[in-house]
Amino acid sequence: MGGTEHLTVQREGATLVLTLNRPDAKNALSLPMLVGLYDGWVEADEDDAIRSIVLTGAGGAFCAGMDLKALAGGGMAGQHYRDRLKADPDLHWKAMLRHHRPRKPVISAIEGYCVAGGTEILQGTDIRVAGESATFGLFEVRRGLFPIGGSTVRLQRQIPRTHALEMLLTGRPYTASEAAAIGLIGHVVPDGTALARALEIAERINACGPLAVEAVKASVYETAELTETDGLAAELARGWPVFDTADAKEGARAFAEKRPPVYKRA
Repeated sequence: MGGTEHLTVQREGATLVLTLNRPDAKNALSLPMLVGLYDGWVEADEDDAIRSIVLTGAGGAFCAGMDLKALAGGGMAGQHYRDRLKADPDLHWKAMLRHHRPRKPVISAIEGYCVAGGTEILQGTDIRVAGESATFGLFEVRRGLFPIGGSTVRLQRQIPRTHALEMLLTGRPYTASEAAAIGLIGHVVPDGTALARALEIAERINACGPLAVEAVKASVYETAELTETDGLAAELARGWPVFDTADAKEGARAFAEKRPPVYKRA
């Protein structure tokens, strides 16, 4: 497992847990954090033993957005990571899930601030759990900036456009209950329990057929902007081969024998 000084990586069974770990700055994005995030997504993609990913933050916050001074290199620890950015100028966008979509389901566990770049990363995750005191929002316009992490494109596809435009154009904070009401997050839980709930969801996913899970996730995103006719055709092309896998046969046998299935990604 990898990780950097601002991103910790650990395994919880078949779940890879990535923790934004810069609590003194409310986990504002830094170059070491972005490098660690990208490496975490790659690790999850390449390791078949990993079936889900949980993204969370340390110290009672998720992410307060981009640390612009740190990204520019002013007074920042971890300068040795700049070679990684030079080698792959797209690395930061992949880390923020703007230009990369992990094969495995990504569950975000949010406590405290999840604003600006934090809310932008959130939109790249699949299932979202937040503590009741969490705060969301895209504050960029208040600072004369543009939310270039993908929000002007993604947000209107994930929540009703009127709510997306209000969030984007006012730059105001949203409570967890407001975020749930407009569909930005799926679960609101007592403070301090978001990670536990996210891990519970991950365990349910991990118990399912991994080939089926990955194919379902891929189909949802592939067909999102297609017509119904084209989407159904794409779904069939993606889903039908799953029925011919050893995992599908194991699922049927386990059901008939009333036992938990043992999937082998075959």
